[in-house]
Amino acid sequence: MNTRKFAAMGTTAALTMGLLAGCGGSSDKNVTPTVEGDGTAPISFSFFSADPNSNWNNMQDAVGKKITEDTGVTLNAEFAVADPSQKLSLIVASGEYPELLSAKGDVDKFVEAGAMLDLTELIDKHAPNIKKVYGDQIKRLRYSNEDQSIYVIPTYSAVGTKNLVAGGGFELQHKAVKEAGYPEIKTLQDYEDVIQAYIDKNPTDADGNPNIGMTLNADDWHMSITVTNPAAEVTGKSGDGEYYIDPETYEATYHFRTDGEKEYFKWLNHMYDIGLLDKDTFVQKNDQYLAKIASGRVIGMIDADWGYAEAENSLKSAGKYEDTYGHYSVTLSDEYKDNRMQSTGFMSGWGVGITTSAKDPVRAIKFLDYLASEEAQIMNNWGIEGEHYNVEDGKRVVPADVQDRITNDNAAFSRESGIGFYSLMSARYGDGVEDSTGNYYTKNSPEMIASNYTEVDKETLAAYNATTWMDLFPNEDEFPVKPWGAAWNIAVPSSDKVTLLSSRVKDITWKRIPEIVVSDPADFDRLWEAYQQELLDNGVEEMEEGFTGYVQDLVKLWND
Repeated sequence: MNTRKFAAMGTTAALTMGLLAGCGGSSDKNVTPTVEGDGTAPISFSFFSADPNSNWNNMQDAVGKKITEDTGVTLNAEFAVADPSQKLSLIVASGEYPELLSAKGDVDKFVEAGAMLDLTELIDKHAPNIKKVYGDQIKRLRYSNEDQSIYVIPTYSAVGTKNLVAGGGFELQHKAVKEAGYPEIKTLQDYEDVIQAYIDKNPTDADGNPNIGMTLNADDWHMSITVTNPAAEVTGKSGDGEYYIDPETYEATYHFRTDGEKEYFKWLNHMYDIGLLDKDTFVQKNDQYLAKIASGRVIGMIDADWGYAEAENSLKSAGKYEDTYGHYSVTLSDEYKDNRMQSTGFMSGWGVGITTSAKDPVRAIKFLDYLASEEAQIMNNWGIEGEHYNVEDGKRVVPADVQDRITNDNAAFSRESGIGFYSLMSARYGDGVEDSTGNYYTKNSPEMIASNYTEVDKETLAAYNATTWMDLFPNEDEFPVKPWGAAWNIAVPSSDKVTLLSSRVKDITWKRIPEIVVSDPADFDRLWEAYQQELLDNGVEEMEEGFTGYVQDLVKLWND
């Protein structure tokens, strides 16, 4: 096996966000050249992000203007659309790199191309805020056991995070749960019963359009989020992407080959057969999926809140709060315990790096260090004092009119304020961490989370004697911290055979799972066994063995 290299991601939160980007050096000829590392003189950095951000406002939002005022920095930004891996591969091939880069799991391509600067010395000399945030966790920024350079500032994983937000699980419209009498919703059967009961009584909406029991998003990478990952989650295998990691041996198994997953897909097959799963699930595009949700006709789905936020915001803007969604902890049966919230600890991984194209690496690291400061982190999470929040009796408080816009007009508010746009651009503290004033860095305290809810959200939660959706899920304190973080956070070099095999088995899975789900139930067992054999015939065991090495190497890197 080739030298194992680790470079990857931590996930979460601020999910309207995408990072920014622009290839090559700055093309802004109006920017005055600066002496290396020079103060706050105007400077523009090109920046590419593998994430989209449809609300990006060229730093003309309130937070962006303040960042430029404090640092002199503007960003010549480009955002990925469609498949970011294709765009990133083209950038690598061109040799024309953005100065700042957030490549997520594809950063390995840039490391192999020699495009990324080792940030170790830059951090040590010019980044006191970054060093403070990471503390003794800074060793986790090392690329691998063999190459201990630091190529990215981890941005997707925050330090000290407590899982306080339940933005995933299984979603149901409030009106359907209310009509069912707020029953216990713990198993797939419970979930199905609520949908079936509502559709039986309400086959169409008020305009005569057919209601949809459940729809999923199988458009490109969304397939993993709403179609395949839930098979692991409902069978007690927390957030490790395509793998299940044995907590004792750290051995990796392609999760589709583990206990209970056949039964989950058999349930989807059943839902399709009885007409509760949208017949267009495997052919619709993302915009069609969102349009259906925005119509108010979709009773249930399985997604992360950021995956359908745009559609749900449309419902809120139209005053259709009963058509919005709650999040429920659902498992295959009572045999399994939902461990979606199991802590990964600080995962390091995916983040922002500085490339060899940077005209002023010192100024670039100082910019990233500014974003890691207490002042900037508070601003990135809360906005501008006096405009987006006030301090009353020593506590940050969001005025009612601002909160109303956050809850009910979020897209426009985000574009104007910039809150959340810059949080994933440098080192940061996570939910549940207090700043020097005794306030939380983020708004995700239980009290603030609840304040973001609509009245209909609160009505549903009250029926379950809950204050937040997290109250409906097993708490992270019920599980040990995973020493490998999350398997999806481990990048494998593109030259390694594991990468080739992973692509091959993914293609098989993404083809066979839809075929199996929409098949005649009488054919399900035969098709499932054929799929399992096809995985074996295409090297899934060799892939598992190879990936196991990466997991075990990472545990050693992080914990030695």
